[in-house]
Amino acid sequence: MRKKIIVGITGASGSIYGKNLIEKMSSMEIDLHTIVSEKGEEVFEYETGTGFASFIEKLKSGNPSAVIYQEDNRNMFSKIASGSFEIDAMVILPCSMKTLSALANGYSSSLLERAADVSLKEKRKLIIAPRESPVSSIHLRNMLRLSDSGAVVMPASPGFYTHPETIDDLADFITGKILNSLSIEHDLPTDWRGR
Repeated sequence: MRKKIIVGITGASGSIYGKNLIEKMSSMEIDLHTIVSEKGEEVFEYETGTGFASFIEKLKSGNPSAVIYQEDNRNMFSKIASGSFEIDAMVILPCSMKTLSALANGYSSSLLERAADVSLKEKRKLIIAPRESPVSSIHLRNMLRLSDSGAVVMPASPGFYTHPETIDDLADFITGKILNSLSIEHDLPTDWRGR
């Protein structure tokens, strides 16, 4: 049975992580709903050299069996804004401190924030991947509030025990860790195999 997963991208640096996750999930048995914030769109284009909409269209044309919906972040009437629309999980990668703060304080001013808030209230898996360094006590408290509310806080901090050789290898590590948390089989190197 196909999974339904929402992937949100916000304005934190680290668009390559969200891009990598969406690319990998687009070739799996997943109905993928993507949302990008306004700043997320700007950062995505700046860091990857392509617009988000162009990226999604290229993915769809390269893989006609991919099921990818591009949601409008301003559309609070989208079906994913309602708890009655069942999903398996939501991932925000990268997650800005602004978005993290909104979620930790129950403030929803966009579809991305509302969909995440719905995930929390419906007790569905929500993975938040902040990409910020250093973090303040306020950031840490917000992460703790989200963790206490049931979210998985997974900083975009790749491991190096897999001996990465490229930036894509680092992104694959984060994607693999997220897929592990979602119990989705994959062949990306994430496991520590010992010496």
